[in-house]
Amino acid sequence: MAVTRFYDDLTSRLRAGGDHVWPLALRLILAWEFWESGITKLRGTNWFADIPWSDWQKGFPFPFDTIPADLNWLLATWGELILAVMLLLGLFTRFTAISLIVVTSVATAAVHWPAEWDSLAGLWGGYVISADGAGNFKIPLLFIVMLLPLVFRGAGPLSFDHLLIILSGRREQLENRTGGLQSIGLALLVLSLTTIWVEPVWGLTLLAAAAIAMAVPEMTGKF
Repeated sequence: MAVTRFYDDLTSRLRAGGDHVWPLALRLILAWEFWESGITKLRGTNWFADIPWSDWQKGFPFPFDTIPADLNWLLATWGELILAVMLLLGLFTRFTAISLIVVTSVATAAVHWPAEWDSLAGLWGGYVISADGAGNFKIPLLFIVMLLPLVFRGAGPLSFDHLLIILSGRREQLENRTGGLQSIGLALLVLSLTTIWVEPVWGLTLLAAAAIAMAVPEMTGKF
């Protein structure tokens, strides 16, 4: 039918255009946010020693709670600045996005996640911008969700990563997809990094599931 052909052609072209647009859009907005955060720290004073400053906050998770506040501040400041530039350029994007997920998750655990909660409904009360004694993890959670597509799909065609793949004669890697349990395990491993700092039990559970998913094919020779 003409209508379905038109729809299929339209969506095909939107997908082709979207392959360029959405990764760049995510990289631009996230690079700006992390650069702004890093610059604010660089020009400001170290307040990490004051964490936690409220009864509902957890403070830095292990092992960051064993690191001096000045070193934590230095790592956070320059980590955000350098990783923001790498994200903007689309250079080593998966590594960059995972690193920023860790930075964001640690920050969430330290000052945005409630130290105590008794139900998922109560926990969800912290999905706000301004804290009211129950957390305020809305913005960092959104950042993590926005970083995940860059981990799984990469920086897109308008990036140094894309250019490096072409220059190295590995163009076929742009379309390669390998499924199976090991791929699921890798996905679970990435997701574990988003949770292990805020709720270690969640993260360790995902980590164990990832290990099992990746080990089964090795043990059975299947998948």
